[in-house]
Amino acid sequence: MKIKIKYFTDKIEKVAPISKGDWIDLRAADTFELKSGEFKLIPLGVAMQLPEGYEAHVTPRSSTFKNFGIIQTNSIGIVDNSYCGDNDQWFMPVLAIRNTVINVNDRICQFRIVENQPRLEFTTVENLGNPDRGGHGSTGIK
Repeated sequence: MKIKIKYFTDKIEKVAPISKGDWIDLRAADTFELKSGEFKLIPLGVAMQLPEGYEAHVTPRSSTFKNFGIIQTNSIGIVDNSYCGDNDQWFMPVLAIRNTVINVNDRICQFRIVENQPRLEFTTVENLGNPDRGGHGSTGIK
């Protein structure tokens, strides 16, 4: 599958699959100094044209909080294939938990491309006809 990608800066490494794992790293397109409690949209320096019927899921890397003290404010970012214009740069919305510096080219998040959910139809019923599992947060194992 080929993905068209536009770069907004030449200061970041090119996007490329990694040898281990299925997620692809994204990098900060500039340097930012954030104070504890500060919100910022961090530009990732890329726009992409995803194939029809696919979307990208953008999440923090496992080391992002440890290394930078930031959390992604929308928990997961969804980029659908219609967000593909020349100015549709990808961003990571973050909240700083401590004072921090994110440098240009720092790997702060990752993405994967996923096939869109199929069209669904919902039918209202009085009873689902299945046994209860035990309530919220339960595996059903006693």
